Amino acid sequence: MKKSTFAANLQQQMRFIFFTLLSFSFFSCTDDNDLIPNVYVNFNIQLSSAEFSNLQAVGNSEYVTGGVKGIILYRYDFDTFLAFDRACSFRPSIDCERVKIDNKTGTTLLTDSCCGSKFLITDGYPIEGSALLPLKRYNTSFDGENISVFN
Repeated sequence: MKKSTFAANLQQQMRFIFFTLLSFSFFSCTDDNDLIPNVYVNFNIQLSSAEFSNLQAVGNSEYVTGGVKGIILYRYDFDTFLAFDRACSFRPSIDCERVKIDNKTGTTLLTDSCCGSKFLITDGYPIEGSALLPLKRYNTSFDGENISVFN
């Protein structure tokens, strides 16, 4: 008789745990830090072209088309370029959520004026505002003349 009481208590506890977890999933808050959608990115830029002459100097950046809301291409050092999607990691589906290069700060930051988030251009991580996740980063390669951006 003790076994059936134990089994009944165990079954009751399992139901309680199941319904508690189920309740959490229904009543949990929505996540404003949605993931930035994956889109195909694969293009090359010739560094010597007049359109991208700004990228010849270390520390400079340019807007390029592609990605979800455009891409910011940044020359980190002589051999390294970084590419970040302009879609803010805080509510990326909202039209006004688009990061811009903010050169007013002394250190180059990427800023979203819609939610107030600020990101480091050197790694895409947020340092201020509502965003908790970094910007989507694309792969880059550089052969001394051509910059390839891809995922």
